[in-house]
Amino acid sequence: MAKAVADDYLRRIPKAELHCHIAGTLRATTVAELAKKYGLPLPRPAEQLYQWPNFDGFLEILRLSALVLRTREDFSRAVYEYCEDASRDGNLRHVEFFFNPDYFYPNGIDYPSMVAGMADGVERVGRDFGISARLICCIDRSINSPAKAVEIVETALAHRHELVIGIGLDGNESVGPPAIFAEAYALARKGGLRCTAHCCEDYLTPLEAPPTNYLICRDVLRCDRIDHGYNMLASDYVMAEARKDGLYFTPCAWTSLLHNRPHRPQRIRRMVEAGLNVTINTDDPAMFGTNLGHGFTTLFDTIGWGPDKARMFSLNSVEGSWLDESDKARLRIDFRRQIAALDEEFGYDSTPMPV
Repeated sequence: MAKAVADDYLRRIPKAELHCHIAGTLRATTVAELAKKYGLPLPRPAEQLYQWPNFDGFLEILRLSALVLRTREDFSRAVYEYCEDASRDGNLRHVEFFFNPDYFYPNGIDYPSMVAGMADGVERVGRDFGISARLICCIDRSINSPAKAVEIVETALAHRHELVIGIGLDGNESVGPPAIFAEAYALARKGGLRCTAHCCEDYLTPLEAPPTNYLICRDVLRCDRIDHGYNMLASDYVMAEARKDGLYFTPCAWTSLLHNRPHRPQRIRRMVEAGLNVTINTDDPAMFGTNLGHGFTTLFDTIGWGPDKARMFSLNSVEGSWLDESDKARLRIDFRRQIAALDEEFGYDSTPMPV
């Protein structure tokens, strides 16, 4: 049976990445190179580095890989290499990077220096690839207490940088329920930062990461956006609330856990069919062996969606972004023009999109 939409169309349609951890974007060869430079022992060679038995094993390697980012130049390189790869493999036009300051402090770098390094990279990818980028300062709930989370937000506000537009919450959801971070989130909102959180992840059961976590993220943390969201599907009430709320969700088409790969596309399909605002993202692309193009093609090959859904995800990624309104308007125009050109090239019928 012929594909409903060509893989090349899916790779080339413009995309914004809204769920991407910078420590998970590092090429394994870059980790090995920098680890050798800094005398950091790795548990296995580069070609086997990104292999683990479970989610906690993944988090261990994620934090270990973060230890190679030690200078302003290293952070600039990380931003640049991800955008170089994503531009080539998935027509990335905008990205909002998650970064966990606590992963990098043991490397001897301070917060202003790591942000300045990422800002250097953002400037370079804007010049070389025409890609815009923003930064989201994250709290790892597995290792950060509520008091430490407040300190992280205080640091971000004390050293405010125009590219750092929000905060996030990641790590093992079962050991850090969202409500305990309410003080940190209130401080962030008061300081003018946007808020998101990893919520209802499917490496945990709906008992360990329950659908009600969405309601807490909405009502207590007052999140502007939600990362993942799959376990909400276990509650019709929560799904109805999420549809009514209209927040954007940033699920990821690919996962590092082999047993979860067949289920992830179907969960995203159900979120879409339930009327949620969904974008498609990579999470930790280098570590998971994926990229934006691969995420789109595997998802569409599994579900059988046509070009209408590709257009929807492309434009949703603009609307769900945290760009200011003028920058968002420019990106929206660019996306609509590119989509119109692709539709003409591939002979796909589409409703005319004003530019």
